[in-house]
Amino acid sequence: MSGVDNWLEEGGPLEPEDFADVDPVEGVAASADVQLAERTADLQRLQAEYANYRKRVDRDRQLIAENATYRVLAPIIEVLDTIDRAREHGEVDSGGFKAVADQLQGVVANLGLTRFGEPGDAFDPNLHEALSHLGTDPEVEVITCKHIAKAGYKIGDRVVRAAQVLVVDPVEG
Repeated sequence: MSGVDNWLEEGGPLEPEDFADVDPVEGVAASADVQLAERTADLQRLQAEYANYRKRVDRDRQLIAENATYRVLAPIIEVLDTIDRAREHGEVDSGGFKAVADQLQGVVANLGLTRFGEPGDAFDPNLHEALSHLGTDPEVEVITCKHIAKAGYKIGDRVVRAAQVLVVDPVEG
């Protein structure tokens, strides 16, 4: 029994030796160590939450930028189709229209819009929209794009418009 407990039972005055078995420095130090551990854990948790928040915000910003680019470039694809048709008819070979067409295609390329879909590409339903089936072709081993009606466009890995194609099957047997 400590001196303090004796005093409480006896009701007498406390003497210095009554406090001999109570070390106030150890109690304060132990309490400080516990508080330090709690505060350190809280700080580490807050740092992890903040790091996750920053990652989420950066990811959201990138997604917003990609969506804005998508919304701006999607309507321009029809203009690019018109330029392609004009090129097929030889109307873009020279002159001012060629300069405008080249400049527009350069601008959309700098914004990340890439064209895809060439005759001979293997048909991929994620990238191509089959408009018609042209039968079989002994020169192909898989379903293949034979003719491209409209080119497809992507921004990064995101398909803005699937290529509209006419396909052929390989000969069975």
